[in-house]
Amino acid sequence: MKEFFLKPEVLLTLSLVVCTFIIHRFIIWSAVKLSKKVSRSELRKQYLNRYTGYVIWSVCAIAIILVWGSTTEGFWVALGSAFAVVGVALFANWSILSNITASFILYFTFPYKIGDRIRIHDKDLPVTAVISDIKGFYTLLITDEGELITYPNNLLLQKGVSILQEKKDSIFDTHSQDEDPTTP
Repeated sequence: MKEFFLKPEVLLTLSLVVCTFIIHRFIIWSAVKLSKKVSRSELRKQYLNRYTGYVIWSVCAIAIILVWGSTTEGFWVALGSAFAVVGVALFANWSILSNITASFILYFTFPYKIGDRIRIHDKDLPVTAVISDIKGFYTLLITDEGELITYPNNLLLQKGVSILQEKKDSIFDTHSQDEDPTTP
C-alpha cells in the first residue's frame, strides 16, 4: 500500500488537486475582495465562483488524465473531437458564449446592479424596469405592471441603458412636440 502512494502518478495527482484547490480558493478570495469594493450581491459572487470552478477543475481533470498515462494521441483525438462538437454547437448558437462573457463584464464593470431602475433604449422594444437578478445568460427585469422579463446579457451591453433612480422616464424617451422634455 505504501508503494502505491509513492508512485509518481499518485504524487503528481495529489499535487495537482492541491494546487487546483489553492488556485480556486485564491480566485474566490480575490473575487470577494473585488465584489466588496464594487458592491456586488452575494448571488453574483456565487455565479462567478461556480463558472470559474468549472473551468479550473476541468483543466485539472484533463491534466490528471494525462498524468495517468492514457495515450496522448488517443486523448488529443478525443479532445479535438469534443471541441469540434462544442465549436459547431457554439457557432450555431453563438449567443450562449456571448451571454456568459457579457455576464462577467456586467459583474465587474457596469454601473448598475440588482435593485436599480433602468430604461433600455431599444427602438423596437423599449423597456423600463427594475433589475431583479443578473444571471449567467440573462438579466431578470420586473416592470411597473409586474411583468417579469428575461433580457439577454449581450443585448444589455449593446443597447443604451439609463439608470432612472427615482424618475419614471428617461430624458431620452420620446415626447410630443408640445411637451418640454425637461419638466418632470
